[in-house]
Amino acid sequence: MERKKSKQADLENKKGVFLQLGLVVALSVILISFEWTSKPDQDDDTEMVKQIEFEDEMIVTRREEPPEEQPKPETPKVAEVLDIVEDDVEIDDFDFDMEVDDDTEYDFTMVDDDEEEIDEEEIFYIVEDMPTFNGGDPAIEFRKYISNNLDYPEIAAENGISGRVIVQFAVNSTGKVVDAVVVRPVDPALDKEAIRVVMASPPWTPGKQRGKAVKVLFTFPINFVLQ
Repeated sequence: MERKKSKQADLENKKGVFLQLGLVVALSVILISFEWTSKPDQDDDTEMVKQIEFEDEMIVTRREEPPEEQPKPETPKVAEVLDIVEDDVEIDDFDFDMEVDDDTEYDFTMVDDDEEEIDEEEIFYIVEDMPTFNGGDPAIEFRKYISNNLDYPEIAAENGISGRVIVQFAVNSTGKVVDAVVVRPVDPALDKEAIRVVMASPPWTPGKQRGKAVKVLFTFPINFVLQ
């Protein structure tokens, strides 16, 4: 004969209720433990403050002494010297009484220190008697002088610079070479050397126009060739 358990005595049906009730109780206990606070002991805070040591920082200031005043240099005294001259100097009498009329003439001639005026020489390109150099044709004789006295600039030689510099100059009425300029440059070093050798030329025999020595203009090429 089987034993039957009554439904009221069967606790399996209330298992879920008990589980929920247990969770609620556990959660309440946890919340109460978090909310529970205790007042700090005032004696502990006082003891902690006593243990802290405060160091007094002492700031030392130094008093700067003012710089010594140096004595100002004494200004030398200027002695006033008065030359007393006797008042017995005779002065020539001048007649300031001068009558001026319509016939009075005044001389306002200006005095110039340079009384001699230098007339600029007229420049000729072709004259009856052309200038000569060393008694011969400048195209031959002056070219010989150039080749014998020309110094090739080192900086131009190092850089391999060569060419023909055309120089214009004039031979004045006294046979002197003047007004040398470069009309076709090649290089500053070569141009400078061309002007130097031309201006260092010895005197020429000046050219003549109608028997009078005149200033004649020349254009001369100077070749710089590397060897």
